[in-house]
Amino acid sequence: MSREPPPGEDEAPGGGGGGRAGEGGCYLALCARPVHFEKANPVNCVFFDEANKQVFAVRSGGATGVVVKGLEDRNPISFRMEDKGEVKCIKFSLGNKILAVQRTLKSVDFLNFIPDSPQLEYTQECKTKNANILGFCWTSSTEIVFITDQGIEFYQVLPEKRSLKLLKNQSINVNWYMYCPESSVILLSTTVLGNVLQPFYFKSGTMSKLSKFEIELPAAPKSSKLSLSERDIAMATIEGSCKKTHILKLNRTGKFALNVVDNLVVVHHQDTETSVIFDIKLKGEFDGSTTIHQFVLPPRSIQPYQIPVAGPASVTSQSPVPCKLYSSSWIVFQPDIIISASEGYLWSLQVKLEPVVNLLLDKGKLMDFLLQRKECKMVILSVCSQMLSEPERGSLSVIATVFDKLNHEYKKYLEAEQSYTMVVEAGLSRSNPLLKRPVRTQAVIDQSDMYTHVLSVFTEKKEAPHKFTIAVLMEYIRSLNQFQIAVQHYLYELVIKTLVQHNLFYMLHQFLQYHVLSDSKPLACLLLSLESIYPPAHQLSLDMLKRLSTANDEIVEVLLSKHQVLAALRFIRGIGGHDSISARKFLDAAKQAEDDMLFYTIFRFFEQRNQRLRGNPSFTPGEHCEEHVTFFKQVFGEQALMKPTTF
Repeated sequence: MSREPPPGEDEAPGGGGGGRAGEGGCYLALCARPVHFEKANPVNCVFFDEANKQVFAVRSGGATGVVVKGLEDRNPISFRMEDKGEVKCIKFSLGNKILAVQRTLKSVDFLNFIPDSPQLEYTQECKTKNANILGFCWTSSTEIVFITDQGIEFYQVLPEKRSLKLLKNQSINVNWYMYCPESSVILLSTTVLGNVLQPFYFKSGTMSKLSKFEIELPAAPKSSKLSLSERDIAMATIEGSCKKTHILKLNRTGKFALNVVDNLVVVHHQDTETSVIFDIKLKGEFDGSTTIHQFVLPPRSIQPYQIPVAGPASVTSQSPVPCKLYSSSWIVFQPDIIISASEGYLWSLQVKLEPVVNLLLDKGKLMDFLLQRKECKMVILSVCSQMLSEPERGSLSVIATVFDKLNHEYKKYLEAEQSYTMVVEAGLSRSNPLLKRPVRTQAVIDQSDMYTHVLSVFTEKKEAPHKFTIAVLMEYIRSLNQFQIAVQHYLYELVIKTLVQHNLFYMLHQFLQYHVLSDSKPLACLLLSLESIYPPAHQLSLDMLKRLSTANDEIVEVLLSKHQVLAALRFIRGIGGHDSISARKFLDAAKQAEDDMLFYTIFRFFEQRNQRLRGNPSFTPGEHCEEHVTFFKQVFGEQALMKPTTF
């Protein structure tokens, strides 16, 4: 198929594989929309380009057609080219503008796919005499590396001139090579045994030689021949991993293949037709130099996959055919590609997080696992909801552990955001072009997320005992305080509403008295609204507003904005300012509340004030209350207006 071999063999300590696991709780799946290509056969050769993640189906050396398909490509690329011999390797540059084809051991042919550019092939021979080209890799849209058995040659392609310019070359004996496009690193196998690996890094027209390293062979080789082949090596990028050696304990023997999906190492075992996953970011056993990891979850097969039957509409009503999983015709590419040459399919492998919830019962470990995954937010919020509800209700200590893990991530993001803002505001960002705004990943579960999806829903259900409900809310607030995250007022409001629902006014009083609930204007307004059912709330609210150094008129504005019109009026009367307030402002607020009796009460209050101050209940033109007088007449009738009192 291509130069990548089938899954290799690997001996691991610990004996047998334990038989085939059931499909219940499959946490791996093949993507729903694979790339379908013409099967490999004597006429049709199939190649895979690991950089662009494209499959090339080359018929008759290209003379009867080349079809290029990729997972991200909406439209396949089809073209023909002259049959100049057997195609050994074929790849597009990044961006699909230049095609490179290797047909011989000495040269690579190029063809421009640029609009208005003549489609004439041009050729580049390798510079080193007597060298054979093992393959090539595109490192950008116009830069390519030839790997020969005697070294590497780094070229810039000049499509307008239909020629190549040698940028750099390096002589080194090469057995085989491997390329990781995500990190732009080519790994060369050198020495007779093949276990000394020399990496080269490519970026923006430069080639850097990195430190070589040696792979320890499991046993002393009996003869001086190649002992490490490319089938024994997989190259992939795991975000945030540092320079450490990790050993993955497979506890089985046989044929294995590796993928890296969502920063997890997936190991497929052909004999048992199961896969296991390792997360090297989770704690393992550290012996001073290496970290040893066990698999995170029990072995499971990839989720069964049905291949739709192709053909006319009358035929496609047939049942889909089950795909043979872990087939010997499967070929695995990094990071997450599986290709079945015999069936003509290319899939990306995916991790399903929902089944993991039922397989990883330790909630602390489950959170550690989920917080490292890209699409984790809704699953984490679902786990939080489950642990607060029957039948999976957790203990407060478990709930506290989960909250702390979430808020640890939340705090890390807030600190990174704050540091970035400080640098930008100080004007230092220009001198540091590498400075980037912190990326908000799905692992950042903020207070709004918890309130909307978990805590407000939990309190509304009223399934749990009220003491447990309050304890959960206070545990979340404790965790936020522990990480020095400012608690949003709506969480305090949720606590107060829950306390009021269960008539726990003594507890509310204590929480406020000992400042368990932090002062805020919205909280003070909520307390004012509770005066009718808990009279001390009025004074508690005023005390809070005074501690906040809130101006009296601002307090009135806050109350009116919350439609607490009567509370605002009581407050103004309490401080003796009711003779000078604007009647229109209060009547506007009362009308917006759409409560006729409230409007009547406020209107009557100001009529009585007018009578007391001016000897007449009517409003003066300067008060601009004409529309409210009209509204009052419409609703209650003119006879309801207060008559002037004469003595």
